[in-house]
Amino acid sequence: MILAQILRLKGSGVVCSSRSIRLREAATALAGNKVGALVVRGSDGGVEGLFSERDLVNAVAQFGASVLEAPVHSFVSGCFSTVRPEDSVFRAMQLMTDRRVRHLPVISDRLLVGVVSIGDLVKWRIAEADADVDAMRAYIQH
Repeated sequence: MILAQILRLKGSGVVCSSRSIRLREAATALAGNKVGALVVRGSDGGVEGLFSERDLVNAVAQFGASVLEAPVHSFVSGCFSTVRPEDSVFRAMQLMTDRRVRHLPVISDRLLVGVVSIGDLVKWRIAEADADVDAMRAYIQH
């Protein structure tokens, strides 16, 4: 399966933020939207990076609660991995494992078309394994 199929199933909605919001607002957006990462857009509207729950926890652990008033762009890494809609689920899983990340922006023709999370990929893998089991049962019963 390719990532475009995952996006068709889950939807391509993405929770984005500007680079200037405060960490407190980012935490509210993460919690309110029940997501693990926000796509941070630069002044040109392009993807500047991702801000994740892990980034929030690390910032608070390192600087204390006062960091919640800092702008999110101070904690967004400009070095992040992306995938394309035509990439395989296995490629995305390998990239997540190698880079130790849980979210990947999906980019097509330099435009953001969605985000896949490790949860999305695990859900697909479980469904695939269930389908394999059902096929084997049907084969054995006939």
